[in-house]
Amino acid sequence: MALKGLDIFKLTPKTNCKECGNPTCMAFAMKVAQGSIEVTKCPHLSEEVLAKLAESTAPPMKTLTLKSGDTEYKLGGETVLFRHEKTFVSKTLYAFTLSDTMDDAEVKAVMDESLKVDYERIGERMYAELIFVKYTGNADRFVELARKAAEAGRGVILSCSDPATASKAVAEIADAKPVLDGANASNYEEMSKIATENGLLLGVTGENLDELYDTVEKLEALGNKNLVLNVGCNSIKTAFEAAVQIRRAAILNKDRVFGYPSLVDVAAMAPGDEAMQTALASLFTVKYGSIIVLEKMTYAESLALHGLRQNIFTDPQKPMKVEPGIYPLNKADENAPCCITVDFALTYFVVSGELERSGVPVNLLISDAGGYSVLTAWAAGKLSASSIAKFITDYDIENKIKNRNLILPGKVAVLKGELQEKLPGWNVVVGPNEAVALVKFMREFANK
Repeated sequence: MALKGLDIFKLTPKTNCKECGNPTCMAFAMKVAQGSIEVTKCPHLSEEVLAKLAESTAPPMKTLTLKSGDTEYKLGGETVLFRHEKTFVSKTLYAFTLSDTMDDAEVKAVMDESLKVDYERIGERMYAELIFVKYTGNADRFVELARKAAEAGRGVILSCSDPATASKAVAEIADAKPVLDGANASNYEEMSKIATENGLLLGVTGENLDELYDTVEKLEALGNKNLVLNVGCNSIKTAFEAAVQIRRAAILNKDRVFGYPSLVDVAAMAPGDEAMQTALASLFTVKYGSIIVLEKMTYAESLALHGLRQNIFTDPQKPMKVEPGIYPLNKADENAPCCITVDFALTYFVVSGELERSGVPVNLLISDAGGYSVLTAWAAGKLSASSIAKFITDYDIENKIKNRNLILPGKVAVLKGELQEKLPGWNVVVGPNEAVALVKFMREFANK
């Protein structure tokens, strides 16, 4: 059971030494209870106390690490049922499917279409992180596809409940650290041995939640706590109920048997129906899929799913920001004019899109405005003539860009006069009020 702040305080040295970065031991204890600071920040706790606190303050859902090519992702670690309560921690990962029933042409078509979806949106790479390799009876083909999936540089999930075949596939791509999905009530000992010996996450499933719960308990008794819970695919209704009940058991009831990330195979729930798979993937991104498997990943699916994920897996208590700096657009160089705006992600996304659409080379300057929109930042004093001038100085803009045209957002035209005084030698230009007018404005500006 999780300890409260007062319980944690009783275990501290009560010296108020401030070495943890907090003014008092009580403040430290309260932050530990809230999960905002690690217990190890206190240098004076004994090993015994640290062990006790680490267990009691750990998230109700275990945090696991999954390898995807050269990148490592975190699964689990969730502490709330609803994002607005605090924040979701580990973003949902998406996978596309290769099956041993597919011929070479089908495999190539799925891989070509799915692997080409790879782009950046607001500083985050958008792509299918995993490849789900499905075994239906052709062992040689399954091992061949496992090898092909590993060579693609993405993470691999081996879906196989036959221990002998699973062992061959794992041996073939052991360095890729695939997820081995296929443990059940009848094979869990053999599958656990394969996963443990190779340091792999093990996917577990059951005919119903009771069977899944019992199997997880047995795996934990064997010492295996690196598990992913497959919610099943008998029907959309049962899969959804399983995903929700597993999360509620872990978060509300603090039942650590169900305190593991989940895997949802929407491709098996709606085979051949791309629109339904996208809808289901959206549902389980919100409730509560850690890994979601589709037949393939297209740009149409990606734009919907990755956009949703990027909004869901952000801290609702913090503005969504991009890094301040210089963003050259349309092959802009030091001779291209500058356009300045704030670091609110939505503003950046809209403004940069319209500037790119204009085709005019321009250096988009993003200033630190606390993640606020243009008018909110201006009203809060985060966007002013002084802050813009400071940004120009701090980022050494004058030595990096020769062009001295600076385009202001139209809604803060009031800053022009003061900014012109603070930036002698610059030509401060007031741009349009709305981003949609930037295309026409930039083309006309370039022709002056």
